[in-house]
Amino acid sequence: MKITLNHSSPIPLHVQIEEQLRIEITAEKYQKGVKLPNEMDLSKQLGISRSTLRQSINKLVYEGLLVRKKGVGTFAKKSSIISKAQNWLSFSQEMKALGIEIKNYELHLSWVKPTEELCLFFDIKDDVKILKLERLRGKAEYPFVYFISYFNPRIGLTGNEDFSRPLYEILEQDYNSIAKLSKEEISAISSDAVLAEKLEIKTGEPILKRKRFVFDPGSRPLEWNVGYYKADSFTYTLEFER
Repeated sequence: MKITLNHSSPIPLHVQIEEQLRIEITAEKYQKGVKLPNEMDLSKQLGISRSTLRQSINKLVYEGLLVRKKGVGTFAKKSSIISKAQNWLSFSQEMKALGIEIKNYELHLSWVKPTEELCLFFDIKDDVKILKLERLRGKAEYPFVYFISYFNPRIGLTGNEDFSRPLYEILEQDYNSIAKLSKEEISAISSDAVLAEKLEIKTGEPILKRKRFVFDPGSRPLEWNVGYYKADSFTYTLEFER
């Protein structure tokens, strides 16, 4: 695998690696199933720490371009077409643009042990507790979305913030953490008893699950968020220009 790093460049090393990995994994041998060099060998080859390399690989794993198989190695996924929506907005901005006044029905904060998925996303160990924010939000008449957010402990959130303020305003103004990039996954699921009670629907009714992965300008992860929407209260619109 040919990756060349410029240690004098203002572009962070993990970003340089990520950009070159995107090209390398499209090579025929990787598309046919040859596994990538292991992290220890590749980090030695590049003269960098494993954590720097892992940050680049983790991002491609979350984009679905790489797959990790425990005890086997890391493999490239076969190339596919991915559509992106541009100019993403926070929930508060989305609702403001629609002229909808939002009511917070519930707001809970807690410090929790991260799952394996969260450890991978934030590149942290499982003995580091992270801040979890749960919010049930909606119109004045009824709630229609339940959000769960987890934050990178490197941001420095204390849990004493006023989360009635717009979330990304808090991150930017109070912690100099700017939300630049959002990657989203949207799927339809059946509501369980807990979600049904919160959204005031029947258990088993369809709801929309919207996962959002938020990064700063340096491609460092800030927030892992999942929102559960009443199916008749959310429409996702994509606009493309050729």
